Order: sequence, then structure tokens, then C-alpha cells
Amino acid sequence: MLSVVAAVRYLAASTPNDVADPEPISVLKPLAGLDKGLEENLRGFFEQDYPQFELLFAVRQETDPCVPLVRRMCAEHARIPSRLILTGEPPYPHAKVYSLARMLADSQHELIVMSDSDIRVTPDFLRHVAAEFAGGATALATCPYRALPGHSFWSRLEAAGMNTTFWQGVLTARILEGMKFAVGPTTVARRKAIDSIGGIERVKNYLAEDFELGKLIAEAGFRVILSSYVVEHHIGSETRTANFRHRIRWARTTRRSRPWGYFGQLFTYPLPLALLLVAAMPRWWPLLASTVVIRYASALFVSQVVLGARLDWALLPLEDLLGFAFWIAGFFGNSITWRGRTYRLDREGRAVV
Repeated sequence: MLSVVAAVRYLAASTPNDVADPEPISVLKPLAGLDKGLEENLRGFFEQDYPQFELLFAVRQETDPCVPLVRRMCAEHARIPSRLILTGEPPYPHAKVYSLARMLADSQHELIVMSDSDIRVTPDFLRHVAAEFAGGATALATCPYRALPGHSFWSRLEAAGMNTTFWQGVLTARILEGMKFAVGPTTVARRKAIDSIGGIERVKNYLAEDFELGKLIAEAGFRVILSSYVVEHHIGSETRTANFRHRIRWARTTRRSRPWGYFGQLFTYPLPLALLLVAAMPRWWPLLASTVVIRYASALFVSQVVLGARLDWALLPLEDLLGFAFWIAGFFGNSITWRGRTYRLDREGRAVV
């Protein structure tokens, strides 16, 4: 119920007016491999209705399969300043942060968009986020996303949780304590704010680098907001093993990045709690019925009204149970598998070999 209130508060926030003379923007896109739909994802950034912006791409090696596509698209959109940076092998575990550091060093503008390869936007994206930074008060904006699954069952199941439970939690955190963190695969920030915390490499050892970046910038006294622009996050298809591996990685990482918030996620799983209660005391079945109604109503509101995502009614109960199981599992163990290597997480959520 609180998440519905939080969603209404978020929707009530005014959408920024278009700026007559928007400032130039540098868009940074770290890449690795030829993901399904990558060309369409990148095209949305090339075709922005915006007066002045540049696109920077980063890969490790010339042999990366996405390189021919990027070079072709840069040539096809020659009027857009764009370039590809070959970074080589990263000197620390977080390859994405290393790519961002290399692109930041080569970028020209003060306003920076950092966006993953699986993100798709409409032509008005840059105009929208630039308007949110007009006036200079905002230092970082994190964009909500609607998860679009691939064909696999596990991808569809995870998308159901992302578009409901995950964003219900974020919206609730926003009204309880404000935006003191960043989430998701698209973040917009002022260079001066990134520089104030020691640069992007300040978060190089954190798996949840987006969360830590927002946290550090907020702690430095800058304003962090949840953008009113919702991007599309194409999560692709994964096998059950790969899906379970990264979900347990997220759970263990989140527990260390935000320990009290992680404990509070208990309240985002009302259906499993109601089932446990009714199993112990069957006469409480009316509570289970009311829980189902409230859970589905709030999930519908957040997914469809806030994010514009279709809610898969049949999968949501299963995702609630599975998500609850992963939440419990996150309290145990401190090792994760990431990019083919095993790491230990310290108390702050940093990856240690």
C-alpha cells in the first residue's frame, strides 16, 4: 500500500519543460559482445532530437564482435560526433567502470550520460534529461526502466519481479529517505559531481557501482533525483543456471551495499508471508485473500501506470515465491561468481579476489 502512495507521489512530480538552449551532452556506452538487438539499441542514441551531443563507445579489443557494427553505425551517422575507444584489458575487476573512466577522459562535455548496451530510448531522451538538469540544482539522475524479457521462461519471470517488486522498493525508499543512491543501467551526472568524489574509479571495486556512485555523490552534498524518463531495459534470455547465479550475486551484493534496506525488503514479499501464516493458522485465510488483492493492485499500478510495462499475472505469484527464496539466500555466504571469476565480498560490497 505504501508503494502505491510512493508511485502516486512520483507521478505527481512535475515533468520538466523543454529547454530552449540545452547544454551539450556526452553519451558513454560501454560494450562487450554482440548482444541481441544491439543495433536497434544503439540507433536510438544516434537518432536523438538534440542540437549538440557526442557518442563514445568502449570495447576491450578490436576483435570484439560488436566492433564492425559500431564502426558501420558511426559511418552511417557521420553528422553525429562519435568514436570507438579500445581500452585493452582492465587493471581491476570492474571492466565497465574502466571503460567509463577511459571514455570520461576522452569526452568533451560537462553533462554525462552513462548507459548500458541493452538500453533503448526514444528520440526525445536527451531533451528530457537535459531539462531535468536545467538550472544547475541536480547533479545526478537515475532513470527508471521497464524490463523487457527475452523468450526464455526465466527471463520472463525475472522481468515480472523487476517491474513490480524491485521498483516498488525503489519508489518507497524515495519517499522514506529521498534519493541517496542510484539504480539501473542508465545514469546522468554532472562531471563536477563525479570529480568531487575522486572520479568514476572511486567505485571500481564495487559490483553495485551505480548504487555507490549515487550514494557517494549524495553524501558529497549534491542533489540526486529519480528521473521522470523511463528507459527500456532489454534483459535478454538466460538459462536457469545463469539466471540463478546472477540473482544470488545481486542479493549478496545488495545486502552489503544497503544492509538495513535489504532487511526491509521483507515487507516487499507479502504473499509468501501470508502463505506461511495461513499454513500455520488456517483460520487466517481471509488475510491471504486480501493480501493477494492488494499485492496485485499495487503491482499493476507500478508496472503498468508508472513503468508502462505489461504485467504477467500468471508469473507474478511464482516470482514472489522465488524472489523471497533468493532474499533469504542473500543472508548467507559472501562469495559470488562474476564474469567467470569467483570473488569474496567484503562488508562494504567490494569484490576481493
